This record gives sequence, structure tokens and C-alpha cells, in this order.
Amino acid sequence: MPSNDGSSDTELFSRVNVDRVSQVIVDQIKVLIRDGKLKPGDRLPSERDLCQRFGVSRVTVREALRVLEASGLVAIRVGAHGGAFVTSPSAERLGEGLADLISLSALTAAGVTEARQVVELGILPLVVERATEEDVAELTRMVDEGQQALDDGQYTMAMSAAFHVRVAQCTHNPAIEMLVQSFHGPMLMSLRQAQVAAPLMGHKGTQEHRALVKAIAARDLAKAEKVMRTHLGRTATRVEAVDHELSS
Repeated sequence: MPSNDGSSDTELFSRVNVDRVSQVIVDQIKVLIRDGKLKPGDRLPSERDLCQRFGVSRVTVREALRVLEASGLVAIRVGAHGGAFVTSPSAERLGEGLADLISLSALTAAGVTEARQVVELGILPLVVERATEEDVAELTRMVDEGQQALDDGQYTMAMSAAFHVRVAQCTHNPAIEMLVQSFHGPMLMSLRQAQVAAPLMGHKGTQEHRALVKAIAARDLAKAEKVMRTHLGRTATRVEAVDHELSS
């Protein structure tokens, strides 16, 4: 498989002869992806070829591929046209990893909410400046949908999290969007804990979502910041209470 710069597979991969060789293989492939020598959609050589090029067993290659697949860097396809294909790491997978980290470590929902306060308040100047008519229309639609779900008794915290991610998209900055979207899993955890503490908070939250959209549409940064600060501050109070109960 020739690379985009004309080099051969043999030049891309080097033999390894150290402990934990599967991790060395993972690291090599990560570097190739980072440097653009392997790009999304590229098919890695077959397991047999990788064994020969790295000088390792098929078991070791398969272990490395499993790690890459779990990291969202490689997709394994079966069949006549199958193989290991380079993919782009998604924000959703990053969010899942952060949620797992929180559930398995000392991180708390209150800590996640505090981080949200820093990030989501910090991006509001860009949101207010750059939001398009289409952005405002989509945010309004989401608020209306949330209100209808509340009326029907079907509102979920996932709808609230999706709204906040959509607000971040109004910056039209992919890096900011990915940063906020990466909090999607942990955000859901903190919002669900807040909902346990205050089952009716969805009604107040939806009202604040609507007020935020109106402030964005009016290019009123001060109002948008006031609404967001109140909105996230209340969530912080709720999840702190739940975290305290869980730790006591």
C-alpha cells in the first residue's frame, strides 16, 4: 500500500523487539496517523503483512488492533473487502471515555459541572457574535421540542445535553465544538444526578434555554451570560447535593 507521499508500507513500519510490543505497534500507528501518513479511510496491511513488517506474532498484531479499535482509531471490517481501516476519533467516543473515567475515578459530577461553567460561559462571546439565523432557528426548534416533551412527560436529560452541544456549534469553531461535545457523556451523568435531586428542574431549565436563545438572537452577551450563569449554577448546586449523599 503506497502512502500519500509515495513511500511504501515497508518504510512506514519498523520492526520492534521490546517488551509490550503490541503497545509499541499501537504507538507507531498513532504517530503515522498524527503525521498524516495514514489517513481516515486508509486500509492497513493484512495481519500477515503486519506480522512480517513488525517482526511479531499474529497474536501481538491482533492485540494492537484491538487497542486501536477500542480507541476509535481503527475500524475492523469482516468479509471479502474487510480489514483494518483508519478512522477519525469521534467526540462521542471521547465523551464515553470521560464518562467511564468519572465513574471509575475520584472525579465527580460537581467537578464536571464546574468545568462546564468555565467552558460554556467562556464560549458565549463567540456564540453571540457568530450565531446565524439558521443556528437560532435550530435552537428554537430544540427548545420547542423540549417543551413538548415536558408536556408529554417524555423529557430526558439527553435533550438538555444536546441543546448545550448545539449552542457550542454556534461558535463555528470545530475545536470548541469537539471540546463541548466531548463532555456529552459526563454531562448526562451530572444532569441525571441533578434530576434525581430536583425532578422538576427540566421545566425551569427549558425556560432558561429559551431565554438564552432569545439573548443570542438579540446579540445580548450580558443577558446570555446571566442566563447561563444562573442555569449552570443551579445544576452545580443540585449535583453537589447528590455527590455529598453518595459519599456519605
